[in-house]
Amino acid sequence: MKSSASQSSVSLVRAHSYDRAQLRTAVETLLAPLGGMAAFVKPGDRVLLKPNLLTGARPTKECVTRPEVVHCVAQMVQEVGGKPFLGDGPAFGSAAGVAKANGYLPLVQELNLPIVEFHGKRYETVSASFNHLLLSKEAMDADVVINLPKVKSHMQLTMTLGVKNLFGCVPGKMKAWWHMEAGKDSTRFGEMLVETARTIDPDLTILDGIIGHEGNGPSGGEPRPLGLLAAARDVFALDRAVLEILQVDPAIVPTAAASQRLGVCLDLAAIEFPLLTPWDLQLDDWRLPDTLMPIDFGMPRVLRSTFKHLYIRLIKEPMAAYGGIKA
Repeated sequence: MKSSASQSSVSLVRAHSYDRAQLRTAVETLLAPLGGMAAFVKPGDRVLLKPNLLTGARPTKECVTRPEVVHCVAQMVQEVGGKPFLGDGPAFGSAAGVAKANGYLPLVQELNLPIVEFHGKRYETVSASFNHLLLSKEAMDADVVINLPKVKSHMQLTMTLGVKNLFGCVPGKMKAWWHMEAGKDSTRFGEMLVETARTIDPDLTILDGIIGHEGNGPSGGEPRPLGLLAAARDVFALDRAVLEILQVDPAIVPTAAASQRLGVCLDLAAIEFPLLTPWDLQLDDWRLPDTLMPIDFGMPRVLRSTFKHLYIRLIKEPMAAYGGIKA
């Protein structure tokens, strides 16, 4: 992990609106204890903004990182001389198609923000047990990675926060194959997600918790106002702090449990909170999934998932672009 005096700091603020002016003030306040955007981005840096672009199918259900958050961060990157670009590897469809369905295009066009599709390449990972993991060349080659997750419950992994969001850097349908390869063992799957996060090693994580997605997520639940933003250099510390806010036991979240087991997550007592603490923001009634589904994908499901992905990419999105059907 990147070393810094503020490595163990998790910055937390209250934020209740996606209004641009209010959001800008909140993000500036959020990043101030970490040194501001200039502490992460230098002039000329190519900066990957990695939101959660899960799906274009439920644009009103808060299943993705809000475009206003991405716009605000991209604007701040540009102001310090960085060159931001937007990328993700959605489970179904393209990054551009999912972004369009969720209202990103006006903000993307305003800032002339490129949207890139992720392509896989094998990289040496931190642990030899996952050295066959394919990761996005676009993420690994970026000068700076800013991780922009959404607070969501998850029917397979209990919660999806900063660490799980980086699984989007495993391109295309390789994610489905990893569900098949490692999904029979939630411990191993959690370790694979931690390994992905350690290898991508984001420079900064800014979490969108203004409105979360609770219940049967990552897409089948409902919006839940939370009124918070979080930021940290250390994505594992950030996730641990947010679980404390939601009063979710880390032991039941495979990514959090793996990060603690592997020694990459600090004890909560060792994390610094320069603004608000998790206990200032704590909730009593965050809704987890009604039941958990198996992580494992059998071969029939992998094939169905692959065909669905190709149908959206090759047929549905091109037709929508020409006005034939809605994405």
